[in-house]
Amino acid sequence: MEVYKKVRAYIEGSGCGQFAVAQKAGIPQVDFDAMMNGEKTMYADDLRAICLALNVSPEIFIEVDKE
Repeated sequence: MEVYKKVRAYIEGSGCGQFAVAQKAGIPQVDFDAMMNGEKTMYADDLRAICLALNVSPEIFIEVDKE
């Protein structure tokens, strides 16, 4: 599953509104909406800001190979 889909599902499941997360992350609402719809690339800095806003580790959204 793509990262943005995992982030979107987490936000929906947590009861936080996308507007509140975008605001707390410092990401313009139009850009945040585009990221959550897969229309705009979510870069590492974006994911970091979103995770800080949600108070979660980025590792819950990304798969890391541990070889």
